[in-house]
Amino acid sequence: MTSAAVPDHPWLLPGALVEAAGRTRRTARDWLVDGLGFLLALGWAVLAFGDAASPDPQFALNAGPAWLEELDFVCGLAAAAALWVRRRWPVGLAVATLPLGAFSVTASMALLIIVFTVAVRRPFPVAAGLVGVHLLLAFAYYGLRPDPALSFWAAMVWTVLFIAAVLAWGMFVRARRQLVVSLRERAERAEAEQQLRVAQARHLERTRIAREMHDVLAHRISLLSLHAGALEFRPDAAPEEVAKAAGVIRTSPHAALQDLREVIGVLRAETAAEEDPERPQPTLGDLPALIEESRAAGVRVSVRDVVPAVDRVPLAVGRSVYRIVQEGLTNARKHAAGAAVTVDVTGGPGDGLTVEIRNRWPVGGITGPEIPGAGTGLVGIAERVNLAGGRLAYGRDDSGDFRLAAWLPWPA
Repeated sequence: MTSAAVPDHPWLLPGALVEAAGRTRRTARDWLVDGLGFLLALGWAVLAFGDAASPDPQFALNAGPAWLEELDFVCGLAAAAALWVRRRWPVGLAVATLPLGAFSVTASMALLIIVFTVAVRRPFPVAAGLVGVHLLLAFAYYGLRPDPALSFWAAMVWTVLFIAAVLAWGMFVRARRQLVVSLRERAERAEAEQQLRVAQARHLERTRIAREMHDVLAHRISLLSLHAGALEFRPDAAPEEVAKAAGVIRTSPHAALQDLREVIGVLRAETAAEEDPERPQPTLGDLPALIEESRAAGVRVSVRDVVPAVDRVPLAVGRSVYRIVQEGLTNARKHAAGAAVTVDVTGGPGDGLTVEIRNRWPVGGITGPEIPGAGTGLVGIAERVNLAGGRLAYGRDDSGDFRLAAWLPWPA
């Protein structure tokens, strides 16, 4: 693990991540805390050694032989110096300094700091095990260096209480730091999820706009291509038919450009997703106008519409039916020019709406220039039907016709 993978405050890390954090550079706060701990342990070592060397036994702290006091002082200095590596190897340092608990007075403050460090940076069983060993060594300590003011058992009770307080303090600090880490991770996760939701909403909105524009532009451009093809292949048509075709060719690009301008404006503004598209908003009541528009373009369309109470159809369902019929008629003009198209719309509240568009498969291939397509029309229709909770099927049936059928729920 590199230092880049460690948070800015390694002292907040619990458990196994502390070793990785220990390899990072100390912060100013770390230097301050380590320096104070070192000075505290060093000051206690000097004070304890001076008291032990005092000629007045009243002030001597657990005095022993002269050689033991000198050894004790050296061990106290070494333990204080070892505090600089307690962040990297807390357990190893605690195990290495365990023998000092059996005889050293000057190292007692450094030992308490080490125990506190283990309690903060390691799980409770590890810290409790080291504390238990220290308490066992306390029996040897008071046997070798009895307290001049307290009895053996009174000194043991005070030692147990003091070490237990240090352990409890360390566990409290550890729990608090883990809580801070948990809250920070939770906040970061919530922020990341919020950004993901925003990105998903933006993606869904753009997909919805693209689907709407495909449905609108493909329909208008296919009409434009159909009328232009008629003028190309029938230059001798009657003036009325030429004028009618020219009118469609003139008005269709204007309408398509208007739709395109509005959608580009929405994309530039990056507005939030809405339940209903702003424009266009066709409903099932606009279906007759769509059929008449296709008939005016020369498509033979027969319709069977047995939907009661058209005004009661939910707007989203009616719009989806409109788009499905629009896509079916557009595909028929593109790939089966001249073929008759049948449109069936049936259903009611509680039963759902069923829409079916059927046309004969072109015989002998396409005779005129094929209108290019992106191949995303049926994909967009499938997405629309799935979002509405319906079903979609399309392809050649047993009779050889191309069939596009969908069922959409209509709550009762």
